[in-house]
Amino acid sequence: MDMKAINKAIYLFICILSAAVLTSCAGAKSNAMAVGGEVTGVRGTAFGEPTPYGMVAVQKGSLRIGLEDNDTLWGVGFPLREISVDGFWMDQTEVSNAKYRQFVMWVRDSIIRERLADPAYGGDETYKIEEDVEGNPITPHLDWNKVIPWRKANEDEERAIESVYITHPIDGTKMLDASQMNYRYEVYDYAAAALRKHRLVASERDLNTDHEVAEGDVMISKDTAYINDEGKIVRETITRPLSGPWDFLNTYIVNIYPDTTCWVNDFQNAENERYLRLYFSNPAYDDYPVVGVSWEQALAFCRWRTDFLAKGLGQNAADIQPFRLPTEVEWEYAARGKEGNPFPWEAKEVKSDKGCFYANFKPDRGNYTMDGSLITSKCGIFSPNSNGLYDMAGNVAEWTSTIYTEAGVQAMSDMNPELRYNAAIEDPYRLKKKSVRGGSWKDPESMIRSAWRSFEYQNQPRSYIGFRCVRSMIQDASGVKNKGKR
Repeated sequence: MDMKAINKAIYLFICILSAAVLTSCAGAKSNAMAVGGEVTGVRGTAFGEPTPYGMVAVQKGSLRIGLEDNDTLWGVGFPLREISVDGFWMDQTEVSNAKYRQFVMWVRDSIIRERLADPAYGGDETYKIEEDVEGNPITPHLDWNKVIPWRKANEDEERAIESVYITHPIDGTKMLDASQMNYRYEVYDYAAAALRKHRLVASERDLNTDHEVAEGDVMISKDTAYINDEGKIVRETITRPLSGPWDFLNTYIVNIYPDTTCWVNDFQNAENERYLRLYFSNPAYDDYPVVGVSWEQALAFCRWRTDFLAKGLGQNAADIQPFRLPTEVEWEYAARGKEGNPFPWEAKEVKSDKGCFYANFKPDRGNYTMDGSLITSKCGIFSPNSNGLYDMAGNVAEWTSTIYTEAGVQAMSDMNPELRYNAAIEDPYRLKKKSVRGGSWKDPESMIRSAWRSFEYQNQPRSYIGFRCVRSMIQDASGVKNKGKR
């Protein structure tokens, strides 16, 4: 394709995008002519964002992030900086086993539906929708209104259903085949696509007219993934010349089943087999925070939750604010509460005058049960902070979206600070560190402070790390005015 054709394609893409933006302004007046020739503006209908289920609003504001003094116990220095953040919604509690299990069951059911429509398993085409209501062909997708015949399946249907289960070779237990629980999703990198250096027309890459912009290819990297003939996930980062907007669409396939073996791998020479067998699957732990989930799996959950909400609302996922992991700074800002406290509570101690602990952590050497729990506790049994958030200290530490560096916030902007790096599979392991916040049930008092920073590698699941989701706020919730510095 020559440059003229490319420019024409870009122009058409921009026109379509602009039309979509204008169309999305619900209720905008179509008459651009004003009375008397005055410019009065094209206005849309006022938008009121409803409170997302299970989330609370954290209003925009500013805070001095970090600790003023070096940690006296560990001798660790913490980066300090005055920052400002926009408002966002945050899960009141950490994502529970029950909520994450809904994700796993959705993946299981989607696999079964795909196979029920597959000729190899009977080929029931009614499990897929391939035409719109007017009979026009559309991109085939699963019909979730079509019920899976769990109890009255014929021979082909039973084979499809049973194909996602395996039998334990020793005790004969029937269980879900965790290796098949793979979730495929795509993410468009709007930030990378917007960079001026990524313009296809060379003259647009530098607005300084004193510079002569050299023609030539712009190299980009994009992530892609596929399942090979052996049924294994293959991840690749492709570097190639930029050819168009599709080059910023990244594809991921993630096995999303939690690593239940983390209970024995994290604590060797300990009798934790009961948690390996029961913690994720037994209803007794439904309301406990999910663990054994890597950073990559947490991202996949956020994407699935976005698509799940969009389908429930009858909208396109691109039309709603996506669920995501909080940035490291958003997390600390939310944890400190409206007063900016060292802990998520007002007191400087970890227990009340009556001896009641404010969080689930390790209060003493080896005495995990002083606060009432040996391992994790149910989500939300301790009092919330002033933002209405539970368990922002202890219980489980939490993944953030931010890459971990010693410089921390000092290497970031002072407005909505973030430092993100999507590590390629071939990158050195040290580049795959992600910031973890909040401390956990196994950590001492010093490590559950809101400013405490730690890290874990993005592919490493732990029995003491979970996560919660956030969503960016389109406007301050309920019209609440910003109260300034916190």
